[in-house]
Amino acid sequence: MTRHLERDSEIATAAHQLAGIGAIGTVVSTEGRILRPMPDQLFNDPAAGTADRPAAGAPLAARMRPGTLDELVGQEHLLEAGSALRTAIEAGEPHSMILYGPPGTGKTTIARIVAAAAGWAIEEESAVAAGRAEVRAVLARATERLAAGGRRTVFFLDEIHRFNKAQQDALLPAVEDGLIVLIGATTENPYFEVNGALLSRCQIYELKRLDAEAIEAMLRRALNDPDRGIPDPPSVAPEALALLAQRAGGDARTALGALERGVAAARVSGAAQIDLAAAEDALQRKAVSHDRAGDRHYDYISAWIKATRGSDPDASLYYLAAMLEGGEDPRFIARRMVILASEDVGNADPQGLLVATAAAAAVDRVGLPECRINLAQATTYLALAPKSNASYLALGRAAAHIREHGVADPPAHLQDASYAGAERLGRGAGYEYAHDQPDAVGSQPMLPTGVEGERFLEPSDRGWEAEAAERLARLRGR
Repeated sequence: MTRHLERDSEIATAAHQLAGIGAIGTVVSTEGRILRPMPDQLFNDPAAGTADRPAAGAPLAARMRPGTLDELVGQEHLLEAGSALRTAIEAGEPHSMILYGPPGTGKTTIARIVAAAAGWAIEEESAVAAGRAEVRAVLARATERLAAGGRRTVFFLDEIHRFNKAQQDALLPAVEDGLIVLIGATTENPYFEVNGALLSRCQIYELKRLDAEAIEAMLRRALNDPDRGIPDPPSVAPEALALLAQRAGGDARTALGALERGVAAARVSGAAQIDLAAAEDALQRKAVSHDRAGDRHYDYISAWIKATRGSDPDASLYYLAAMLEGGEDPRFIARRMVILASEDVGNADPQGLLVATAAAAAVDRVGLPECRINLAQATTYLALAPKSNASYLALGRAAAHIREHGVADPPAHLQDASYAGAERLGRGAGYEYAHDQPDAVGSQPMLPTGVEGERFLEPSDRGWEAEAAERLARLRGR
């Protein structure tokens, strides 16, 4: 039986037709490519309840990949006894899900364990390289596998956020009709990057960075497992092992790769032990995970703003350093400083805006790396400055009044009288020049008719604004 699938949405229909008649056919794409069934031995064979083991020559991180829940370290918040995910795995009842978290935290591992525990086949693709043709091929094989013996398929799609809307939509029929259980993996926030229709059909699980204790346990396992890990390893100093675990940034793959390089270097040099210096050399420098266009871009600037607003200079400097080390554009940080200086410091310290704008100018004039110092100075000043959002709130109250009541015309005496004929229209008539008044304070009404008596500004009692509040009270009293 041969069919040409004109649209991705026909995949699921074809699946049911093939399964219904019990036939094993060949599905041909519109490009004429024959999508033949892939033998199941190319997939993980879960007869023993574990995922397949990689070849002996594979990288250490691949060889040490956990094959069961018992081997998995970290992610206790998702896999503790009685949790929804653990219960589904132990019951052998996979469901579509999106695994969201940093690299090296176990997303691929969990997907393989899910399939293995259920006894299902698993197809793996990366959205970086896969397109519609590859997805059609996966669904065609899932159809034939189901029709041949009723075996179900888990489709693991790594970096699912790389698929555009049309490509994500193409998965919907197969997920809805149960042809596949989709497990997507992403380092980006799925609520920003994955279509709402697909999100509604998947459970979101957020994986956390592994702590140093969990990573050190994996390193020790690699040193003590001659079959999968490192046979006859050299001695590793405890402080060297701790360094690898701490500086891996929560990424087990990074730590295992550094350990493997350290062992290889020790064997070449004949060193009997991997000491602290050797571990540092193997690891080089800690990779800073900071995607300037992604989720962490927003998370870190948000943390910087809130720490600075909260008057914690140490936290402010930490997040500033994290952004700069990760390659964040310093001009972006400077723009946020200027905003914060008015929104959160305000007139409690009017100098804050001057400091922030000066830092922004310094960033443009000096550039990296020296402008880091300017940003640090401005950060500490703004963090330690007294805080007031009175101006920000006052503008919001005025805007809310206008949205509710509309915009009223200014009093005639405040309107522009600089053009010929303005006097005949009554513009500017009766205006009293404030500098001619006692204390240079205007005595005429300034708000439009109907708005008189409204009070939008409510100064705080912090910093210079406390003085301003006293002056405002006197002015309003007059």
